[in-house]
Amino acid sequence: MNQNHSISSDATRLSQSVEYDEEDGFALDLERYWIEARALKFWLAGIIALSIVFGVVVTLLSTPLFLGSARIEISQVTANVTDIDPIENDSRTSELQYLNTQYELLESRFMAARVTEAGNLIRDENFIAAFSLDEAEDLRKRDIEELLLDNISIESITQSSLVDVQFSSPSPSVSADIANLWVAEFIAANFEKRFGTNIEAREFLSRQIEELRERLAISERELVQYANSNEILVLETAAPSNGSDAATQTLIATDLAALNGALTQAISDRIAAEAALDSGEFASNDPRNQLSAQLATAEAELSTLQANFGPDYPILREKEAEVASLRDSIESESRAALRSAAVRERELRDQLEQAKSRFLDQQDLSIQYGILKREVDTNRELYDGLLQRYKELEASGAGQNNIKLIDTAELPQGPYAPSFFQNILIALVVGIVGAGALVYLRVALSQTLKDPQDVTRRLGLPLLGTIPKSSQELVEDQLFERSSELSEAYKSARTNLTFLTPDGAPKVLMLTSSVPAEGKSISSIALAMSFAQLGRKTLLIDADLRNSRMQNLISNESWEKGGLANLLTNNDATLADIAVPLEELGFDFIGHGRTPPNPVELLASLRFRNIVEDARQNYDQIIIDSAPMLSLADAIEISRVVDGIVYVIESDRMKLRAIENALNRLRRTDAQVFGAIVTKLDANSNAYGYGYGYGYGYGYGAKTSDDKNEVIEA
Repeated sequence: MNQNHSISSDATRLSQSVEYDEEDGFALDLERYWIEARALKFWLAGIIALSIVFGVVVTLLSTPLFLGSARIEISQVTANVTDIDPIENDSRTSELQYLNTQYELLESRFMAARVTEAGNLIRDENFIAAFSLDEAEDLRKRDIEELLLDNISIESITQSSLVDVQFSSPSPSVSADIANLWVAEFIAANFEKRFGTNIEAREFLSRQIEELRERLAISERELVQYANSNEILVLETAAPSNGSDAATQTLIATDLAALNGALTQAISDRIAAEAALDSGEFASNDPRNQLSAQLATAEAELSTLQANFGPDYPILREKEAEVASLRDSIESESRAALRSAAVRERELRDQLEQAKSRFLDQQDLSIQYGILKREVDTNRELYDGLLQRYKELEASGAGQNNIKLIDTAELPQGPYAPSFFQNILIALVVGIVGAGALVYLRVALSQTLKDPQDVTRRLGLPLLGTIPKSSQELVEDQLFERSSELSEAYKSARTNLTFLTPDGAPKVLMLTSSVPAEGKSISSIALAMSFAQLGRKTLLIDADLRNSRMQNLISNESWEKGGLANLLTNNDATLADIAVPLEELGFDFIGHGRTPPNPVELLASLRFRNIVEDARQNYDQIIIDSAPMLSLADAIEISRVVDGIVYVIESDRMKLRAIENALNRLRRTDAQVFGAIVTKLDANSNAYGYGYGYGYGYGYGAKTSDDKNEVIEA
C-alpha cells in the first residue's frame, strides 16, 4: 500500500490522457445522436412513413374548400363635394396605423355580427347547408359569428392600399356571396362612421325644427289673437330695435302721428291767415292775390281821377265804389279763411286729444303685445338658424367614401384546399420532427452507459479498455487466440494499466462490477493471461465467496484444494499449498473454494491481508476477482488491501446512477479506483470508434452455425 500516492498521481495523469475533449463534445454528441438514429432506423422510417400515410389519408378525407376573394381600396385621403366641414374631423393618425386599424376592423366581431344580420345567415339555407349545420337545432347568432370569423381572412397587397377579403367554405357560391357581402357591409359601416354623425345631427335637428315650428305657430297665433281682441292693427312689418317700437306699427300710433301733423299744419294756416288779414299779403298761390291786384289797379285809377276831377265827378264816384267793394271782398275772404283755419285747428286739436287718449289707453296692451312679439321673433330666429344648419349638414352628407370596391368576388373555379403537395410536405416535416424527437428523447433519457466516453464524462474515471461483445461459444477460443478481437481488446486494457505508475501496472489489482454477469470474471482471466504473456509471474485469486462463476471458465484440480475459503479458515494452509499453476493459461490460480457462511468477516480478517502480502512477495502481478458491489461489503473489504480497483461495466445495462452510487461507496473508504473497462460493446457502440476489426479472420460478433445467441454471462 506504500505505492498509493504515486499510483494516485499516475492515475490522474492517465485520466487526463484519456479525458474527454470538451471542444469536440458537440461533435461527439452529434455522433451519438447519429448512432442512436441508426439503431432506431426502422422505428424512424416507420414514423415518417406513418406520417406520410396519415397526410395522404387526411388529404383524401378532407372536404374541398373554395375561396371567394373581393378586393377593396382603403385610402386615408377623403374627398368632400361641399365646402362645409363635417361635424367629426378626420383623424390625423399615420397611414400605417390607419391601415392596421382597418385590417383589425375587417376581422372584428362587429363585422361578423353586421354580416350575419345583413345576410340573415341564421335562416340562409345555402349557408346552413354549406357548413352542414343542423337546422333542427336553434342556431345562435354568436355561433354564426364565430363560424364567419374562423373562415374570413384579410390579405393586404404589399406596398399598396389594396386589401383582399377572402372567405373559405365548402360551397363556391357561399364563398363568393359572403366575401361580397362582407366588403359591402364594411364600406357601408365606414360611410356610416364617417358621416353617421351628420345623419344623427340632421335627425336631431329635424326633431328640433319640428318642435320650433310648432312653438312658432303657437306664438304667432297668440300674437294675432291678442292683437285682434285688443284691436291692435299692425300696418307695417319692421324689425324692432326694442319693445316700445312695437307701438309705431299700430293704427292708433299712425293716426296720432297724422293728426299731430295735420294740427301743426292747421296752426300754421291759422297764423298765416291772421298775418294775411293784418298785412294783406297772401301766399303766391292764394286766389286773393288777384283781388289784391285788381284793388291796386283800381286804387291807381282812383288816384288819377282824383287828381283830374272833383269829388262829385261820376266816374270818380264809381271808381271809389269799386275800390271799396274790392277792399270789402278781400277783407271778407281773409276773415273767412281765418275762421276756417281756426275751426280746422280746433277740430284737429279735438281729434288729436281723442287719439292721444286712445293711444294712452293702448300703451298697457302694447307691453303684452311686445312680449308676444319678441317671443315670435325669438322663435323665428331659432327656427331659421336650425333650418340653415340642417341644410348645411344635408349638403355635407354628400361626402365620398374613402373605401372603394375594386373587384367583386367571382365564383371560384376550383377548390384551394386541401393541397396534396402541401399536406404531404407538412406530414413529412412532422414525421421528421417526430423521428428527431424520438432520437433526442432516447439520448436525453438514456440512463445506461452506451458511449464508453461516458465513463470519463459522467463517472469521472479513465477509460482503461473497451471489450466487444462475443458469443458464449467463442469466448474461450478468442481468449486463447492472441490475434482475436477479444484478446487484442484486453491487451489494450493491460497496456493502459501499465501506464498507471512509473513502475508499470499496480501490483495488486481488484476487479469488481455493479452486478453479476457484467464480464468481471472473464476480464480477470483475460488480464491475468495478458500479464502472463509479458513474462510476469501472475496470480489470479477468485475472491467472490458468494456466487463465483469462475468455475464455469476454469476446470482443474484447484477446486479440490479448498481454494481461498480453505486458506482463510485454515491457518496451517499456505499460499503455495492452495495456488494451482495453470500452464495452458500461464498464471497461478486460487479458486474461491466452498461457500462460507461469513464471507465478509473472512475478507475483513487479518488472515486475508497476510495472504495478499504473502502473494506480493512471491508474484509480479496479482489480480483479485471480487464479488460485485450490489449492497454487499465484500468488495469494500478487499479494496482495503489492494493497490487499486478496476471497475468493470457492461455496456447499455446498468443505470449510471447505480454505478455512481457504487463508486461513491468505494471512494468513501479511500479506495483507489484506477478506471473502468467497458464490456460487451455491440455494433452500435462500434460506431463510437471502439471496434476491433483487425482483419485476423475473426468476424465481429460472429456466431456458429448452431444457436449462438447466448452472450457472456460471467
